[in-house]
Amino acid sequence: MATPLLALQEPPARSARGVQARTRLFDLPVALVEDVRAQGALSDSNGEAFSAQFQVAFPYRGLFIWHVGGDEVVGDANQALFVTGGEGYRMSYPVEGGYAELIVTPADCIIAELSQAVGALGAHALFRQRSRRLNPSLQSHRARFLAWALADPGHDALAAEEHVLALLRTALDDDAPRHRPSPSTQKLLVRTKAYLEAELGQPIRLTDIGSAVGASPVYLTQVFRAVEGVPLHRYLTQLRLARALVELPHANDLTQLALELGFSSHSHFTARFHRAFGATPSQFREQSRHCPRPPSM
Repeated sequence: MATPLLALQEPPARSARGVQARTRLFDLPVALVEDVRAQGALSDSNGEAFSAQFQVAFPYRGLFIWHVGGDEVVGDANQALFVTGGEGYRMSYPVEGGYAELIVTPADCIIAELSQAVGALGAHALFRQRSRRLNPSLQSHRARFLAWALADPGHDALAAEEHVLALLRTALDDDAPRHRPSPSTQKLLVRTKAYLEAELGQPIRLTDIGSAVGASPVYLTQVFRAVEGVPLHRYLTQLRLARALVELPHANDLTQLALELGFSSHSHFTARFHRAFGATPSQFREQSRHCPRPPSM
């Protein structure tokens, strides 16, 4: 019989960046899985930090900027981030409210095999590009996995290992072509994504975004789609739906939640959610509350 795994709650870290809670969900032979949440007034870091190991991070709430190797990488609920072991970085927080992310630190042999890396893992396309946009299927898997991990500290080790590997395998399976933005374009996209996150629950017009980030609507929509592969309005909808995945297990009034997330009505929210995830918000809520488990991938 497999030994149950305990979710260990580490003491919150208090600093000038606010309060950070780091929960160790699983410590497995294949990977360490942690839930990291930061709240309060977060100030930009000045000193350089680094992870000694390769990691894959799945932000699921809020937004931060990861400054690494001359790049400014947005961490929001539409992205997965790929951290190269030993590479220095610092963090900044342009949007108030903190952030939350799931961090997976795989064993070296595991991540090399999953990514089919030949030679140095740091040469893998995703670790060079540092992030990838998530599709709704992977966002749903991330949310279900987190709810499942937090629901019961006595999960079977074999089941936990399989679900972690499924999450990593899907995140590393990215053959889509990428447009490498110039530094000025990268900064424009950072400002745009920060604006979308800050105004998530408000009606947003293209002219409002353009005025806020200093770009014409024509140029902004052209560049955003070239880099992200989706139009601005779809990226915003996916952000709202990703937030819904996090809020639904605790939401009692779905109409109020829909309006708080920027949807025009309960029916509008339900239609978009069902189209993305194959279930209604109420169905997802009940599944998360009563029998949380990751979907088969």
